[in-house]
Amino acid sequence: MIDRLVDAGAPVGVCCRLLGVSRQGYYRYRKRPTSSTQLRRLWLTGLIREIHIASRGTYGYRRIHAELTIGMEIPCSSRLVSVLMTKAGIVGLPGPTRVKRLKGVATADDLVNRKFHRLNLNELWVTDITEHPTREGKVFCAAVLDACSRKIVGWAIDSKQDSTLVVDALDMAIRARTPAPGGIVHADHGVQFRSRQFINALKYHGLVGSWARGLVGSWAPWVEWVLPGITLRWDPSLRSSKRMS
Repeated sequence: MIDRLVDAGAPVGVCCRLLGVSRQGYYRYRKRPTSSTQLRRLWLTGLIREIHIASRGTYGYRRIHAELTIGMEIPCSSRLVSVLMTKAGIVGLPGPTRVKRLKGVATADDLVNRKFHRLNLNELWVTDITEHPTREGKVFCAAVLDACSRKIVGWAIDSKQDSTLVVDALDMAIRARTPAPGGIVHADHGVQFRSRQFINALKYHGLVGSWARGLVGSWAPWVEWVLPGITLRWDPSLRSSKRMS
């Protein structure tokens, strides 16, 4: 505290008198050599900063702790990593939203359980909504991806991410592939995919809904890997887009 006040321009004597510290004691503290614990914490802080930069600013204290203990075999506690990151002002990106389960309320099952490999077409579809900036404003693209071929089989674009958007994408996929009854359509717990309109569309075509349990991000990259290569030219008067290379 005194060091910070002195660096800000406050006299040493005034700071010591206000904080109840003798000037002799303060100067003895300044001359005292750095302890081994402080040196280790400074060293760990440097490693933490390097890992955080290498992750492009995404890693939080849990992943950095795993990188230190497992990747670099440096023993330390997750609490210490969290404290050092807080003092150094290092912050990672927030994790995915966790789904809150309500007791006594029936919810759809996760029929996929993170096992996306399929040998047959139309056996498993994965759907998601992504956001795209355009000159006319922000638009949303709902896409349906076949887990076997890893190809987009249906999509829809609109300026609103509502239930109509995801149903339109599902309808395009059904018209393109004509799946047999019993195929699985896997989505997250977003309100669009839990809407009555989307669930009724699944039942009408004999498809089975599946909703991701827990961490939704485990399946989203299947769709998001494909969409960045598509450039969208948006016409606000239409509910579709033209694909450009």
